[in-house]
Amino acid sequence: MLASEVKSDSKFRAVVRVAAGNFLEMYDFTIFGYYAVAIGQTFFPSGSEFVSLMRSLMTFGAGYLMRPLGALVLGSYIDHHGRRKGLLVTLGLMAIGTLSIALTPGFIAIGLLAPLLVLMGRLVQGLSAGVELGGVAVYLSEIAPPGRKGAYICWQSGSQQVAVMLAAIVGIVLALTMTRDEVEQWGWRIPMFLGCAIIPLLFVLRRTLGETPEFLARTSTPTRAAVVRSVAANWQIVILGMMLSTMTTVSFYMITAYTPTFGGTTLGLETVGVNLVILCVAISSFFWLPVMGSVSDRIGPRPLLLTCATLTILTAYPAMAWLVSAPSITRLLLVELWFSFMYASYNGAMAPYLIGLMPKEARTAGFSIAFSLATAIFGGFTPAICTYLIEVTGNKAIPGVWLSFAALLGLAATVMTAKRVAR
Repeated sequence: MLASEVKSDSKFRAVVRVAAGNFLEMYDFTIFGYYAVAIGQTFFPSGSEFVSLMRSLMTFGAGYLMRPLGALVLGSYIDHHGRRKGLLVTLGLMAIGTLSIALTPGFIAIGLLAPLLVLMGRLVQGLSAGVELGGVAVYLSEIAPPGRKGAYICWQSGSQQVAVMLAAIVGIVLALTMTRDEVEQWGWRIPMFLGCAIIPLLFVLRRTLGETPEFLARTSTPTRAAVVRSVAANWQIVILGMMLSTMTTVSFYMITAYTPTFGGTTLGLETVGVNLVILCVAISSFFWLPVMGSVSDRIGPRPLLLTCATLTILTAYPAMAWLVSAPSITRLLLVELWFSFMYASYNGAMAPYLIGLMPKEARTAGFSIAFSLATAIFGGFTPAICTYLIEVTGNKAIPGVWLSFAALLGLAATVMTAKRVAR
Protein backbone atom coordinates (compact mmCIF):
# COMPACT_ATOMS: atom_id res chain seq x y z
CA MET A 1 0.00 0.00 0.00
CA LEU A 2 1.29 3.44 -0.91
CA ALA A 3 2.14 5.94 1.82
CA SER A 4 -0.57 8.29 0.54
CA GLU A 5 -3.12 5.46 0.77
CA VAL A 6 -2.07 4.70 4.33
CA LYS A 7 -2.46 8.32 5.23
CA SER A 8 -5.88 8.48 3.60
CA ASP A 9 -7.02 5.32 5.39
CA SER A 10 -5.72 6.66 8.70
CA LYS A 11 -7.66 9.89 8.23
CA PHE A 12 -10.83 7.98 7.37
CA ARG A 13 -10.56 5.96 10.56
CA ALA A 14 -9.86 9.12 12.58
CA VAL A 15 -12.98 10.76 11.15
CA VAL A 16 -15.07 7.70 12.07
CA ARG A 17 -13.68 7.55 15.61
CA VAL A 18 -14.07 11.20 16.45
CA ALA A 19 -17.51 11.42 14.80
CA ALA A 20 -18.72 8.30 16.62
CA GLY A 21 -17.99 9.91 19.96
CA ASN A 22 -19.66 13.12 18.90
CA PHE A 23 -22.72 11.14 17.77
CA LEU A 24 -23.26 9.73 21.26
CA GLU A 25 -22.48 13.03 22.99
CA MET A 26 -25.21 14.74 20.97
CA TYR A 27 -27.62 11.82 21.33
CA ASP A 28 -27.30 11.92 25.12
CA PHE A 29 -27.53 15.71 25.21
CA THR A 30 -30.59 16.12 22.97
CA ILE A 31 -32.66 13.06 23.98
CA PHE A 32 -33.89 15.11 26.95
CA GLY A 33 -35.78 17.36 24.54
CA TYR A 34 -37.52 14.46 22.80
CA TYR A 35 -39.15 13.36 26.05
CA ALA A 36 -39.68 16.81 27.55
CA VAL A 37 -43.38 16.15 28.19
CA ALA A 38 -42.72 12.88 30.06
CA ILE A 39 -39.79 14.37 31.99
CA GLY A 40 -41.97 17.32 32.97
CA GLN A 41 -44.63 15.03 34.40
CA THR A 42 -42.04 12.89 36.22
CA PHE A 43 -39.91 15.62 37.81
CA PHE A 44 -41.93 18.86 37.54
CA PRO A 45 -45.57 17.92 38.23
CA SER A 46 -48.11 20.73 38.56
CA GLY A 47 -51.78 21.37 38.01
CA SER A 48 -51.00 22.81 34.58
CA GLU A 49 -49.64 20.74 31.70
CA PHE A 50 -48.16 23.94 30.21
CA VAL A 51 -46.31 24.79 33.44
CA SER A 52 -44.87 21.26 33.74
CA LEU A 53 -43.76 21.35 30.11
CA MET A 54 -42.19 24.79 30.46
CA ARG A 55 -40.25 23.70 33.57
CA SER A 56 -38.97 20.69 31.67
CA LEU A 57 -38.02 22.76 28.63
CA MET A 58 -36.30 25.38 30.78
CA THR A 59 -34.26 22.59 32.40
CA PHE A 60 -33.42 21.38 28.90
CA GLY A 61 -32.26 24.91 28.09
CA ALA A 62 -30.32 25.22 31.36
CA GLY A 63 -27.77 22.76 30.02
CA TYR A 64 -26.86 25.34 27.42
CA LEU A 65 -26.09 27.95 30.07
CA MET A 66 -23.13 25.78 31.11
CA ARG A 67 -21.81 25.47 27.58
CA PRO A 68 -19.91 28.80 27.52
CA LEU A 69 -18.18 27.83 30.78
CA GLY A 70 -17.38 24.39 29.39
CA ALA A 71 -16.10 26.00 26.21
CA LEU A 72 -13.74 28.28 28.15
CA VAL A 73 -12.50 25.78 30.75
CA LEU A 74 -12.34 22.65 28.59
CA GLY A 75 -11.52 24.56 25.40
CA SER A 76 -8.39 26.04 26.99
CA TYR A 77 -7.55 22.54 28.27
CA ILE A 78 -7.74 21.15 24.71
CA ASP A 79 -5.73 24.03 23.22
CA HIS A 80 -3.01 23.40 25.82
CA HIS A 81 -3.00 19.60 26.30
CA GLY A 82 -4.15 18.43 22.88
CA ARG A 83 -7.29 17.48 20.96
CA ARG A 84 -7.31 13.77 21.86
CA LYS A 85 -7.13 14.17 25.66
CA GLY A 86 -9.87 16.79 25.67
CA LEU A 87 -12.25 14.63 23.66
CA LEU A 88 -11.86 11.82 26.21
CA VAL A 89 -12.69 14.19 29.06
CA THR A 90 -15.88 15.45 27.37
CA LEU A 91 -17.09 11.90 26.79
CA GLY A 92 -16.64 11.02 30.47
CA LEU A 93 -18.56 14.08 31.66
CA MET A 94 -21.44 13.39 29.29
CA ALA A 95 -21.67 9.82 30.61
CA ILE A 96 -21.94 11.09 34.21
CA GLY A 97 -24.62 13.65 33.38
CA THR A 98 -26.79 11.29 31.32
CA LEU A 99 -26.63 8.41 33.80
CA SER A 100 -27.58 10.67 36.69
CA ILE A 101 -30.75 11.80 34.88
CA ALA A 102 -31.69 8.26 33.86
CA LEU A 103 -31.33 6.94 37.44
CA THR A 104 -33.00 9.77 39.39
CA PRO A 105 -36.33 8.73 40.98
CA GLY A 106 -39.39 10.87 40.24
CA PHE A 107 -40.81 13.78 42.24
CA ILE A 108 -43.35 11.52 43.92
CA ALA A 109 -40.56 9.35 45.36
CA ILE A 110 -38.02 11.91 46.62
CA GLY A 111 -39.72 15.30 46.30
CA LEU A 112 -37.72 18.43 45.44
CA LEU A 113 -34.48 16.49 45.36
CA ALA A 114 -35.61 14.92 42.06
CA PRO A 115 -35.73 18.10 39.94
CA LEU A 116 -32.53 19.34 41.59
CA LEU A 117 -30.66 16.15 40.65
CA VAL A 118 -32.00 16.32 37.10
CA LEU A 119 -30.91 19.93 36.83
CA MET A 120 -27.42 19.04 38.10
CA GLY A 121 -27.17 16.20 35.58
CA ARG A 122 -28.25 18.55 32.82
CA LEU A 123 -25.63 21.12 33.85
CA VAL A 124 -22.87 18.47 33.74
CA GLN A 125 -24.07 17.50 30.26
CA GLY A 126 -23.85 21.16 29.27
CA LEU A 127 -20.31 21.48 30.60
CA SER A 128 -19.26 18.58 28.36
CA ALA A 129 -21.19 19.67 25.28
CA GLY A 130 -19.76 23.18 25.57
CA VAL A 131 -16.50 22.07 23.96
CA GLU A 132 -17.48 18.82 22.22
CA LEU A 133 -18.60 20.44 18.97
CA GLY A 134 -15.66 22.82 18.87
CA GLY A 135 -13.17 20.11 19.78
CA VAL A 136 -14.44 17.77 17.08
CA ALA A 137 -14.70 20.51 14.44
CA VAL A 138 -11.15 21.73 15.10
CA TYR A 139 -9.81 18.16 15.09
CA LEU A 140 -11.42 17.47 11.70
CA SER A 141 -10.23 20.82 10.36
CA GLU A 142 -6.63 20.08 11.34
CA ILE A 143 -6.54 16.63 9.72
CA ALA A 144 -8.30 17.77 6.53
CA PRO A 145 -6.28 17.99 3.28
CA PRO A 146 -5.89 21.48 1.78
CA GLY A 147 -9.13 22.70 0.21
CA ARG A 148 -11.22 19.97 1.88
CA LYS A 149 -12.03 21.51 5.26
CA GLY A 150 -15.74 21.82 4.53
CA ALA A 151 -15.97 18.22 3.39
CA TYR A 152 -14.25 17.01 6.58
CA ILE A 153 -15.79 19.31 9.19
CA CYS A 154 -19.31 18.51 7.97
CA TRP A 155 -19.02 15.06 9.58
CA GLN A 156 -19.20 16.69 12.99
CA SER A 157 -22.76 17.78 12.19
CA GLY A 158 -23.31 14.63 10.15
CA SER A 159 -22.72 12.51 13.25
CA GLN A 160 -25.39 14.54 15.02
CA GLN A 161 -27.88 13.46 12.35
CA VAL A 162 -27.07 9.82 13.12
CA ALA A 163 -27.92 10.64 16.74
CA VAL A 164 -31.24 12.12 15.62
CA MET A 165 -31.94 9.01 13.53
CA LEU A 166 -31.29 6.75 16.51
CA ALA A 167 -33.51 8.88 18.75
CA ALA A 168 -36.30 8.78 16.16
CA ILE A 169 -36.04 5.00 15.68
CA VAL A 170 -36.07 4.40 19.44
CA GLY A 171 -39.09 6.70 19.70
CA ILE A 172 -40.93 4.74 17.00
CA VAL A 173 -40.16 1.42 18.71
CA LEU A 174 -41.36 2.74 22.08
CA ALA A 175 -44.56 4.12 20.54
CA LEU A 176 -45.33 0.78 18.83
CA THR A 177 -44.52 -1.47 21.81
CA MET A 178 -45.66 0.59 24.80
CA THR A 179 -48.71 2.60 25.71
CA ARG A 180 -48.40 6.36 26.01
CA ASP A 181 -48.82 6.12 29.79
CA GLU A 182 -46.00 3.58 30.01
CA VAL A 183 -43.66 5.79 27.99
CA GLU A 184 -44.47 8.82 30.14
CA GLN A 185 -44.12 6.91 33.42
CA TRP A 186 -40.86 5.03 32.82
CA GLY A 187 -40.30 4.20 29.13
CA TRP A 188 -38.57 7.54 28.46
CA ARG A 189 -35.63 6.30 30.55
CA ILE A 190 -34.86 3.52 28.05
CA PRO A 191 -33.28 5.83 25.41
CA MET A 192 -31.01 7.32 28.09
CA PHE A 193 -29.85 3.91 29.34
CA LEU A 194 -29.21 2.95 25.71
CA GLY A 195 -26.91 5.94 25.30
CA CYS A 196 -25.03 5.07 28.48
CA ALA A 197 -24.59 1.46 27.35
CA ILE A 198 -22.68 2.52 24.22
CA ILE A 199 -20.23 4.80 26.04
CA PRO A 200 -17.59 2.15 26.93
CA LEU A 201 -17.20 1.25 23.24
CA LEU A 202 -16.72 4.90 22.32
CA PHE A 203 -14.09 5.34 25.03
CA VAL A 204 -12.10 2.58 23.34
CA LEU A 205 -12.52 4.24 19.94
CA ARG A 206 -11.42 7.65 21.17
CA ARG A 207 -8.44 6.30 23.09
CA THR A 208 -6.99 5.11 19.78
CA LEU A 209 -7.20 8.58 18.24
CA GLY A 210 -3.92 10.14 17.24
CA GLU A 211 -3.10 13.79 17.88
CA THR A 212 -3.48 16.14 14.91
CA PRO A 213 -0.29 16.85 12.91
CA GLU A 214 -0.90 20.59 13.19
CA PHE A 215 -0.98 20.45 17.00
CA LEU A 216 2.12 18.20 17.13
CA ALA A 217 3.98 20.58 14.80
CA ARG A 218 3.72 23.44 17.27
CA THR A 219 7.05 24.41 18.79
CA SER A 220 5.21 25.52 21.93
CA THR A 221 1.67 25.31 23.25
CA PRO A 222 -0.07 28.27 24.89
CA THR A 223 -0.82 28.04 28.59
CA ARG A 224 -4.45 27.91 29.57
CA ALA A 225 -4.17 31.48 30.86
CA ALA A 226 -2.75 32.58 27.49
CA VAL A 227 -5.67 30.92 25.68
CA VAL A 228 -8.16 32.77 27.88
CA ARG A 229 -6.34 36.08 27.28
CA SER A 230 -6.41 35.47 23.53
CA VAL A 231 -10.15 34.82 23.58
CA ALA A 232 -10.74 37.95 25.66
CA ALA A 233 -8.61 40.06 23.31
CA ASN A 234 -10.66 38.83 20.35
CA TRP A 235 -14.08 39.31 21.98
CA GLN A 236 -15.49 41.08 18.90
CA ILE A 237 -14.72 38.04 16.75
CA VAL A 238 -16.32 35.79 19.35
CA ILE A 239 -19.53 37.88 19.30
CA LEU A 240 -19.65 37.80 15.50
CA GLY A 241 -19.05 34.05 15.67
CA MET A 242 -21.97 33.74 18.07
CA MET A 243 -24.20 35.58 15.60
CA LEU A 244 -23.03 33.30 12.79
CA SER A 245 -23.79 30.21 14.87
CA THR A 246 -27.28 31.31 15.92
CA MET A 247 -28.85 30.33 12.60
CA THR A 248 -27.32 26.85 12.92
CA THR A 249 -28.34 26.27 16.54
CA VAL A 250 -31.91 27.55 16.25
CA SER A 251 -32.66 25.67 13.03
CA PHE A 252 -31.11 22.43 14.38
CA TYR A 253 -33.10 22.40 17.61
CA MET A 254 -36.27 23.48 15.83
CA ILE A 255 -36.20 20.51 13.43
CA THR A 256 -35.01 17.99 16.03
CA ALA A 257 -35.58 18.52 19.77
CA TYR A 258 -38.65 20.76 19.33
CA THR A 259 -40.42 18.63 16.72
CA PRO A 260 -41.91 16.03 19.13
CA THR A 261 -43.43 18.79 21.28
CA PHE A 262 -44.59 20.90 18.34
CA GLY A 263 -45.91 18.02 16.26
CA GLY A 264 -47.55 16.12 19.11
CA THR A 265 -48.67 18.78 21.58
CA THR A 266 -49.21 21.85 19.37
CA LEU A 267 -50.42 20.25 16.13
CA GLY A 268 -51.97 17.13 17.69
CA LEU A 269 -50.31 14.69 15.28
CA GLU A 270 -49.72 11.06 16.16
CA THR A 271 -46.41 10.05 17.74
CA VAL A 272 -45.25 7.45 15.21
CA GLY A 273 -45.78 9.83 12.29
CA VAL A 274 -43.91 12.64 14.03
CA ASN A 275 -40.97 10.34 14.76
CA LEU A 276 -40.95 9.20 11.13
CA VAL A 277 -40.71 12.88 10.13
CA ILE A 278 -37.74 13.34 12.46
CA LEU A 279 -36.07 10.27 10.95
CA CYS A 280 -36.57 11.56 7.40
CA VAL A 281 -35.29 15.01 8.35
CA ALA A 282 -32.15 13.51 9.89
CA ILE A 283 -31.53 11.46 6.73
CA SER A 284 -32.01 14.60 4.64
CA SER A 285 -29.54 16.59 6.74
CA PHE A 286 -27.07 13.71 6.74
CA PHE A 287 -27.15 13.71 2.92
CA TRP A 288 -26.94 17.48 2.40
CA LEU A 289 -24.21 18.27 4.96
CA PRO A 290 -21.31 16.63 3.07
CA VAL A 291 -22.72 17.78 -0.27
CA MET A 292 -22.89 21.42 0.79
CA GLY A 293 -19.62 21.16 2.71
CA SER A 294 -17.97 20.19 -0.58
CA VAL A 295 -19.77 23.01 -2.39
CA SER A 296 -18.39 25.38 0.25
CA ASP A 297 -14.87 24.13 -0.52
CA ARG A 298 -15.41 24.88 -4.21
CA ILE A 299 -17.09 28.28 -4.18
CA GLY A 300 -16.20 29.53 -0.70
CA PRO A 301 -18.48 29.63 2.35
CA ARG A 302 -19.77 33.22 2.08
CA PRO A 303 -22.07 32.72 -0.94
CA LEU A 304 -23.76 29.79 0.81
CA LEU A 305 -24.09 31.67 4.09
CA LEU A 306 -25.62 34.72 2.43
CA THR A 307 -28.00 32.71 0.23
CA CYS A 308 -29.26 30.34 2.94
CA ALA A 309 -29.75 33.07 5.54
CA THR A 310 -31.71 35.20 3.06
CA LEU A 311 -33.91 32.30 1.92
CA THR A 312 -34.66 31.37 5.53
CA ILE A 313 -35.66 34.93 6.38
CA LEU A 314 -38.06 34.99 3.42
CA THR A 315 -39.60 31.52 3.80
CA ALA A 316 -39.61 30.48 7.48
CA TYR A 317 -42.87 32.13 8.54
CA PRO A 318 -44.83 31.46 5.31
CA ALA A 319 -43.83 27.78 5.53
CA MET A 320 -44.97 27.52 9.16
CA ALA A 321 -48.22 29.36 8.38
CA TRP A 322 -48.94 26.89 5.57
CA LEU A 323 -48.27 23.99 7.94
CA VAL A 324 -50.51 25.13 10.80
CA SER A 325 -53.37 26.10 8.44
CA ALA A 326 -54.04 22.39 7.85
CA PRO A 327 -51.73 20.27 10.05
CA SER A 328 -50.75 16.87 8.69
CA ILE A 329 -47.79 14.54 8.74
CA THR A 330 -47.22 15.25 5.03
CA ARG A 331 -47.10 19.02 5.52
CA LEU A 332 -44.89 18.67 8.60
CA LEU A 333 -42.50 16.51 6.58
CA LEU A 334 -42.33 18.94 3.65
CA VAL A 335 -41.72 21.99 5.85
CA GLU A 336 -39.07 20.27 7.94
CA LEU A 337 -37.30 18.88 4.87
CA TRP A 338 -37.02 22.46 3.59
CA PHE A 339 -35.70 23.66 6.94
CA SER A 340 -33.24 20.75 7.07
CA PHE A 341 -31.91 21.70 3.63
CA MET A 342 -31.42 25.29 4.79
CA TYR A 343 -29.77 24.12 8.01
CA ALA A 344 -27.41 21.67 6.28
CA SER A 345 -26.47 24.10 3.51
CA TYR A 346 -25.77 26.92 5.96
CA ASN A 347 -23.92 24.75 8.48
CA GLY A 348 -21.81 23.08 5.79
CA ALA A 349 -20.31 26.52 5.17
CA MET A 350 -20.56 28.05 8.65
CA ALA A 351 -18.28 25.64 10.55
CA PRO A 352 -15.13 26.07 8.40
CA TYR A 353 -15.87 29.80 8.09
CA LEU A 354 -16.06 30.19 11.88
CA ILE A 355 -12.86 28.21 12.46
CA GLY A 356 -11.12 30.52 9.98
CA LEU A 357 -12.17 33.51 12.08
CA MET A 358 -10.53 32.30 15.28
CA PRO A 359 -6.92 32.98 16.36
CA LYS A 360 -4.79 29.86 15.92
CA GLU A 361 -3.55 29.71 19.51
CA ALA A 362 -7.13 29.67 20.87
CA ARG A 363 -8.95 27.97 18.00
CA THR A 364 -10.86 25.38 20.04
CA ALA A 365 -11.76 27.73 22.88
CA GLY A 366 -12.75 30.58 20.55
CA PHE A 367 -14.90 28.40 18.29
CA SER A 368 -16.50 26.63 21.25
CA ILE A 369 -17.30 29.82 23.16
CA ALA A 370 -18.87 31.48 20.11
CA PHE A 371 -20.99 28.42 19.36
CA SER A 372 -21.85 27.85 23.02
CA LEU A 373 -23.02 31.42 23.46
CA ALA A 374 -25.32 30.95 20.47
CA THR A 375 -26.81 27.81 21.99
CA ALA A 376 -27.00 29.26 25.50
CA ILE A 377 -28.75 32.47 24.48
CA PHE A 378 -30.75 31.35 21.45
CA GLY A 379 -30.61 27.75 20.21
CA GLY A 380 -30.92 25.71 23.40
CA PHE A 381 -33.97 27.63 24.57
CA THR A 382 -35.68 27.36 21.17
CA PRO A 383 -38.21 24.73 22.37
CA ALA A 384 -39.07 26.81 25.45
CA ILE A 385 -39.18 30.11 23.54
CA CYS A 386 -41.38 28.71 20.77
CA THR A 387 -43.74 27.09 23.29
CA TYR A 388 -44.01 30.36 25.22
CA LEU A 389 -44.54 32.49 22.09
CA ILE A 390 -47.35 30.22 20.91
CA GLU A 391 -48.98 30.40 24.35
CA VAL A 392 -48.91 34.21 24.60
CA THR A 393 -49.73 35.02 20.95
CA GLY A 394 -52.05 32.15 20.10
CA ASN A 395 -50.22 31.94 16.77
CA LYS A 396 -48.94 28.41 16.11
CA ALA A 397 -46.80 29.67 13.20
CA ILE A 398 -44.81 32.08 15.39
CA PRO A 399 -41.75 29.74 15.56
CA GLY A 400 -41.14 30.80 11.94
CA VAL A 401 -40.51 34.36 13.16
CA TRP A 402 -37.97 33.07 15.69
CA LEU A 403 -36.15 31.16 12.96
CA SER A 404 -36.17 34.23 10.68
CA PHE A 405 -34.64 36.30 13.48
CA ALA A 406 -31.84 33.75 13.87
CA ALA A 407 -31.20 33.84 10.12
CA LEU A 408 -31.06 37.65 10.23
CA LEU A 409 -28.28 37.47 12.83
CA GLY A 410 -26.38 35.03 10.61
CA LEU A 411 -26.78 37.27 7.57
CA ALA A 412 -25.56 40.34 9.46
CA ALA A 413 -22.52 38.50 10.85
CA THR A 414 -21.58 37.16 7.41
CA VAL A 415 -21.61 40.68 6.01
CA MET A 416 -19.62 42.10 8.91
CA THR A 417 -16.92 39.41 8.79
CA ALA A 418 -16.28 39.65 5.05
CA LYS A 419 -12.73 41.01 5.47
CA ARG A 420 -11.79 39.00 8.56
CA VAL A 421 -11.64 35.43 7.25
CA ALA A 422 -9.37 33.99 4.61
CA ARG A 423 -10.33 31.21 2.21
